[in-house]
Amino acid sequence: MAKKMRLDKLLANMGFGTRSEVKRAVKQRRVSVDGMVAKDSGLLLDPAAAVVLFDDERVIYRDVIYVMLNKPQGVVSATEDRRDRTVVDLLDPEDGVLQPFPVGRLDKDTEGLLLLTNDGRMAHELLSPRKHVPKTYEADVLGDVGESDVEAFAAGVTLDDGYETMPAQLFVREREAAAEGVLSRITLTIHEGKFHQVKRMFQAVGKEVVYLRRIAMGPLKLDPALPLGNYRELTDVELELLLAVRDGNTRNTDSVINDE
Repeated sequence: MAKKMRLDKLLANMGFGTRSEVKRAVKQRRVSVDGMVAKDSGLLLDPAAAVVLFDDERVIYRDVIYVMLNKPQGVVSATEDRRDRTVVDLLDPEDGVLQPFPVGRLDKDTEGLLLLTNDGRMAHELLSPRKHVPKTYEADVLGDVGESDVEAFAAGVTLDDGYETMPAQLFVREREAAAEGVLSRITLTIHEGKFHQVKRMFQAVGKEVVYLRRIAMGPLKLDPALPLGNYRELTDVELELLLAVRDGNTRNTDSVINDE
């Protein structure tokens, strides 16, 4: 049996106003359902099947949202904050009404891929320690990152609190001279999500991360065409890959991260 919803709740949830504003719009004959002017804001309907128009604009019903954000520096990974702008503040009002939240965290000064959704099960599975969902970063590191560091990361390094990390895959893309010494540009894939983990791993080998950007989380890769500070909804292919992770069907998803 189809799930029924009140007309005013549907329109309010989709960002067309508060319940009282929607009721007023119905009285003003601005809303129609299946070709008929709506007379009752409490009308029960199937939100997925009914054709609802608000000021002649089709209302597309959805109850879940999956957003890829290219997070800029200076924005915190939270739904609200008293001092700083949050990643949710970057969303348009019609997307914010669905109350998405960030899946995991990126530091305030870290850029890159952040998934926002209101799918709690998805968030739980992607963040579950037992899943070891890989996360890939690009970083600028002060210090000459070499083969010994690659080997150390592959074996697991001991952080400042005594925690020994899981094996991680470190690749040095290039090195260049800098005022402070050697600047190494690296790519790193880790399989856990400890607090400030990438920065602390390099601290453990005597080096400092000065720039950090996440480019992949599980099978989801940061869209290179997505400008910093912008977002878009996931494509059908991206969502299918993430749903496979959520549902434990990961046979063909791991290779997506490094398929370039």
